[in-house]
Formats: sequence, C-alpha cells, structure tokens
Amino acid sequence: MNKRRFIVVLSLILSILNCTPKEDQKKDESKSKNTIIGFSIATDTFILERWNKDIKIFCGAAQELGADVLVQLSAGGIKEQIAQINYLLRQDIEVLVVITHDMEMIAGVIKQAMDQGIIVVAYDRMILGIPINAYISFDNVEVGRLFGRALTAAVPRGNYLIVNGSVRDNNSYLVNQGVYEILTPFINSGQIKIVKEIWLEEWSFDEALEKIEKVFNETTDIDAISCGNDQIASAAIQLLAERRLAGKVAVVGQDADLISCQRVVEGTQLMTVYKPIAKLATRAAKLVVSLTKNEFVPYDQLMDNKSGTPIPSYIERPIPVYKHNMDDTVIKDGFHSKKDVYRNLLQVNN
Repeated sequence: MNKRRFIVVLSLILSILNCTPKEDQKKDESKSKNTIIGFSIATDTFILERWNKDIKIFCGAAQELGADVLVQLSAGGIKEQIAQINYLLRQDIEVLVVITHDMEMIAGVIKQAMDQGIIVVAYDRMILGIPINAYISFDNVEVGRLFGRALTAAVPRGNYLIVNGSVRDNNSYLVNQGVYEILTPFINSGQIKIVKEIWLEEWSFDEALEKIEKVFNETTDIDAISCGNDQIASAAIQLLAERRLAGKVAVVGQDADLISCQRVVEGTQLMTVYKPIAKLATRAAKLVVSLTKNEFVPYDQLMDNKSGTPIPSYIERPIPVYKHNMDDTVIKDGFHSKKDVYRNLLQVNN
C-alpha cells in the first residue's frame, strides 16, 4: 500500500471508530434502552473514498433516532469479516447491517444471525443465498445504463474496453448488465467492437492498473473505456496519460471521487456517476430502526438474491455527472466543494 492510500485508510478508520460507544458508555450498555445496531464492513473496500461518508452519515442518523452503532472493520477479506460478525453477534445487537466482501461466502454467518432473531440488512451490496430482511442500495443496473449512454453518445462508433468490478460483488454484474443493455444494439450493428472485457478479483486500483496495462501493451486502439468505478477509471487514465492519450479516450466510472470529479471538469474523464450518499445512508438508518419496531416500510421493489424468497429492496437513483452539470449536482449537494473540484484548473489559470 502506498503512502497516500495508507493515510486515506487510517483517516477513515479513525473517523469511523467515533461511531462506537466509549468505554464508559459500554459499562452502562446493559441499562440502555437504545436499539443496538451492528455494522460490519470489509476494510479492503475502505480505500474507496465514498465509504467514509456512508458510515458517518448512517451513524449520525441512527443516533438521532435513538440507536447505538457498533462498527466492526474486517482487515483480512471474508474470513476476517465473518469473525468480526461473530463478535457482533455476541454483543446483544438487534440489527446487523453488512457491506459484504463476498456476496456468497458470507451466507453461513448471516444464517446464524437470522437464526438468533437478528434483523439483517445488506447495505449497498446484496447478500446471496439467504432470505435477508432488506437490501438498500442504488440502482446499479441504471449505473451501467448511464455508462453506456454516456459512452455511446460520445463515441457511437469505435473500439471499447470494459473493465468490470470485483467478481465477489453482485453490483459488478448488475452494472455490467446495464452497460450491455445500451451497448448491445451498437455491437450487433457493427458500430462498436468490444476489444477486451476484464473482470477484477477485488475493487483494486493496483489490480486494475496491472490488467489494463496488459491490454494496452497489446493495443491502444481503444476509443472508449467503461470502468466499474472511479478507482478503476483512475488506473485507466493514469495509463492513458503515460501514453499521451488522456482526454482522447472516453472514460466513465462511478462514485464521484474527488479526483474523478477534477478529471471530469479538466476533460480527461467523460463522466462519473454520483450517488447521493446522504440520502441513502439516512434512509438506511430510518429503515433499520423501523424494522426493530416491527413497522412496515414500503419497499421500492422485490429483488431475487437466489434464496427463493424475494427481498424487500430500497433503491435510490444514481445521477450522471458531466462537466456541464458538476455545479448543479456534486457541488450543490456539498458532496465536494467547488474549490476542491476546480483546484487544478484554478492553479493553471493563476
């Protein structure tokens, strides 16, 4: 891990640990009538900029609703996450909220939680093979459609590279589905050719860098790149820049990471998909607390998670962000400041 990433991870961990009750609060925990929520997150995902915002907003909203949040960070992939969930199950929690590392391998410990009468909510990433209580995320198929629409509008004819996210994350497949919904007619007509399609083992900048570079070593005759998220887009753009192709190849990603928003206004990334995280995290906290009170919360749709039981799902809308609407989306919502997004352009102009 390089120095920059270490600093990011460390700062995120320190901020998130503030959600956990202090030691003196733990002593009085048995006397508390507050709902206790266990939140399990796979730490390899914490290199992603967005999770810091999710957890801080969720914790704040939950605490305002009278709930305490116990956050556990898993440092060793799915095995470590399972161990940390087992720890949470011993803490008298009423609800388990999970951002899973592996959509299938986690099913065993999730069944254990549900057998104990604990409510289980999958946050952002669906858990497969077990009938959980609820799932809350953004419309990931629509994210893929937004990728496809942006790229085909900018490059209706040409060679495409598709770099998908982690094979362990169901969202990767949903985004891929949406991309192909838009691209398939162009592919069938011969307007677009998929030069290569890549799947990553993890949501990893380094892995994306390595695998995209292998493609570029074979050919740089690529007009557009669909990237599973902004970290992957950053890897692609770094490699394009090394070949003096940044800004000449249309690149899209998701999460509205600050560096990607900067690249969008600078012209080296075509579009990023913005997810209003404050809305999702606040809704998730309200959903979780309502479920502990046996209150029915109307869902947006029922989704199949291969358990045989449709899962009540709460789905928020993603927003495409281009240069022309950056101020009216990401900046207007306070997700990033205008000063930060336009920093590099201001330095050049000055």
